[in-house]
Amino acid sequence: MKTRDIDIRSQLHINLKQEHLNHFDTLIIDELGLCQGDARVDVAVVNGSIHGYEIKSDSDTLERLPGQIDVYNKVLDSVTIVTGKCHSEGILKLVPEWWGIEIAEKTNDNEIEFSLLRKESPNPQIDPYSLVQLLWKDEALDLLRRFELEKGYVSKPRNKIWEKLVESFSLEDLKYYVREQLKLRKNWRAD
Repeated sequence: MKTRDIDIRSQLHINLKQEHLNHFDTLIIDELGLCQGDARVDVAVVNGSIHGYEIKSDSDTLERLPGQIDVYNKVLDSVTIVTGKCHSEGILKLVPEWWGIEIAEKTNDNEIEFSLLRKESPNPQIDPYSLVQLLWKDEALDLLRRFELEKGYVSKPRNKIWEKLVESFSLEDLKYYVREQLKLRKNWRAD
């Protein structure tokens, strides 16, 4: 039986909520836009890292996946692709070795079960500039203000503010600040 995005997404949310039940600082976000909207990861889990989940059901194609891979590799700490069985061979050829792969299959009673094909590893190639694009302009300015680095940047466009952040902080610090800011947002599109 063919899997559909909505069925996989629903079960993925159930699994992720269960997995992070006692982690109060975990944020689960659907359709997180990356690199100013170049791509959207289906589900992002933000806590001590940003773990993206891309869904490719049996009903989907892999046509957009190469472009998604390029964008996800710039921003996400780790990525897992959750796919219908029909795409498993194609996905193995396309995704980097550090991406996790889970196979989603429908059971006889119409439930979705996941089986791990490959565990994810840390992303070896995060791009700091792409990462800070997750910050809204006021959030990026607030970060500069916290460290008294805002002089000359208050009225600058956001791309200049992002450049200043990349010049001023290590990648590890930027990863921490971006995660913390995402978790602080109020009335945002998160579970």
